[in-house]
Order: sequence, then C-alpha cells, then structure tokens
Amino acid sequence: MDLLFATRNRDKSRELRELLGRDFEVIDLNSFPEIGTPEEIGKTFEENASLKAIAASRDRPAFAKRPSGSDPRRGKHLLVIADDSGLEVDALGGAPGIYSARYAGESANDAENVDKLLRELSTKHIAPDQRSARFRCVIALAQNGKLLGTFEGVAEGNIADAPRGTGGFGYDPVFQPDGFEQTFAEMGPELKNKISHRAKAIAGLRDALSNIDN
Repeated sequence: MDLLFATRNRDKSRELRELLGRDFEVIDLNSFPEIGTPEEIGKTFEENASLKAIAASRDRPAFAKRPSGSDPRRGKHLLVIADDSGLEVDALGGAPGIYSARYAGESANDAENVDKLLRELSTKHIAPDQRSARFRCVIALAQNGKLLGTFEGVAEGNIADAPRGTGGFGYDPVFQPDGFEQTFAEMGPELKNKISHRAKAIAGLRDALSNIDN
C-alpha cells in the first residue's frame, strides 16, 4: 500500500518506514517540494496532525508528479498520514507539549531544545524523582481532503539529568521510559520501536489501513 507522510523530517520518515515494514511504500513531502505545509494553529496534537494530513491530501495535482515507479492513476486516491508529537513534562505544566519542535525558538535544533528543557527543570529545582513526563503522538489519516481517523500513542517515563546516547532524535537523549534504565537514544531501534509512542499510534493506524481498499 502506498502512503504519503506529510512531513519533511527524514528522521520521522525513516522511523515510520521501520515501524510499518515492507507492506507499505512510504514517501514524504521531500518528494513533493511544491506542496506547502499549513501553519500549526491547533491547540492539540490531534488538531495539528489533522490539519497537516487534510491539507496535503487536497493537493491532488501534485500527485500526478509522483516518483518514478509509482502508478500515477492512483495518485488522486493517495492515502496521506501526518503526525504531531511531542514531550509533556508534568513539572512544567505539560510543556513543551505541542511546541516541542520549536521550544527554544522557531529555528531551534534538537540540542537547543533539550538544553532549554534541562535549564527550565534546573531553574525550578525539580528533583530527579519529580521529572515525570510522557511522549505523545497522534497520527491522522486523510484522503482527498477528508479526515478518515486519528490514532494516539503515549509512552510514559522520566527526564534524565543529562543527555545520554547517540541514537534517535528530538528529546530521545533525555527521555527514559518507565521500566527501563536506558533513554530512547541509548536503545537500538528494534527495542524503541516496540515501546515508543509512535509505535503505539502506528499500531492503531495499521489496523485501520487493513480495512481500507485502496
């Protein structure tokens, strides 16, 4: 099954392909530079994911220019998914939340966002055993400008004192999931992809896709 992932984040695309497996051909917006992305004006992960999926699925003319090897006759019916995900830290009132990707500024990179998070916790003198947090992911599925469904996954854990590990992306170096001594960044992809918030959301997506005749 063909899927368009409405993102230009190559790390997210790679992880999604790993999670979905060989039954799905996933392309992302790097294959469609002419498709814009809407402003994320939603107040929840679900609203923002839905905005992105619906907007990309409306741009049918772009699908006629699909990568070689794809069937252009199916372009107008292409299923589109989008995700919005982030970190919620209880001691910070749920921040950074929907602003996770731009916590330290619109052009901030992962390291800058992590640094700001740790500074905020340090400034507020939050003890290590009071740093409960969760990763939340919502995936929206759309086709021809219509929302077909949303799927949520949550991974509970704590924020580490300092970044650990070189794998993953985003806040993975400081997120230690419950029941594990490793951060997401210290885990190999096989383990992370069994317990992550995105893996749980994709499990729901996969069930929905199995009932769609595309």
